[in-house]
Amino acid sequence: MPMTSPSPSFAALAAASASTTLQAQKRALRRAVAARLAGVEERSLEEQSRAITARVLALPFLAPCTSISCYLSMPSAEARTGPLVETLLEAGKNLYVPKIASAKDGRMDFLRVYDQADLEDLPSGTWGIREPGEMWDAQNLKRGRVSGTKGELDVILVPGVAFDRSLSRLGHGKGYYDRFITSYVASGRRKPLLGASFFHTSV
Repeated sequence: MPMTSPSPSFAALAAASASTTLQAQKRALRRAVAARLAGVEERSLEEQSRAITARVLALPFLAPCTSISCYLSMPSAEARTGPLVETLLEAGKNLYVPKIASAKDGRMDFLRVYDQADLEDLPSGTWGIREPGEMWDAQNLKRGRVSGTKGELDVILVPGVAFDRSLSRLGHGKGYYDRFITSYVASGRRKPLLGASFFHTSV
């Protein structure tokens, strides 16, 4: 008697179809948001970035935090985080910024930036975003990193393409932050607080 492979269940087919539809909707939303952000004037971009910086720095839970991760903004169409990370460094916070560890595997790590001079010297990496190298050139020392250590982050400030009214986040679709946080928590460390910065626009 010939062997036959089991047919996929209706539920499995429906779930796959729903997943495909959801991904298509996310791609469409990213395109729509990108089109809106492309029309944001420079003055509005600066004003909103300053407002976001002030709002983040005023968060009551931020003051006692010692280790904070903040993304470094893309050259355009994203809230500018330069003033924010500069203020965090001036306040003596341990600042960590993202670095793509493997674009193929979608892995990201967070490496420490030590001071303003270090921040200014960071070269451009993926998507024109500044990323730290493995070594801290000023002292020729290996940078502090989050993965593979027992160190903990108190807060991760994440970018987002869009957010709904319940603050669910739509990222750029690569899954870097989701994978990092899953791995981070699986290592036995407590999940850090997550904060987001975004422009006020509607689609």
